[in-house]
Amino acid sequence: MNEATERPPLPDHLSIDPRSAHHVAAVFEHDIGIRFNDKERLDVEEYCLSEGWIKVPAGKALDRKGKPLLIKLKGRVEAFYR
Repeated sequence: MNEATERPPLPDHLSIDPRSAHHVAAVFEHDIGIRFNDKERLDVEEYCLSEGWIKVPAGKALDRKGKPLLIKLKGRVEAFYR
């Protein structure tokens, strides 16, 4: 029970990229789950709860810096701690 009080609240917009303005390192100290349209996704790179979208890798395609190309999917997004 004490662990739940130590977890920071999940932000509305979160990215796993440390260079992003939406990266919150304290949140990533805990295991996070993302549910998109009632299905749990494990490949989410970024999400926004209020706008209802997630960004996921587009197959094996890479940009010129070697990072995966991301596509935006719109739908119902839920973030939770596991």
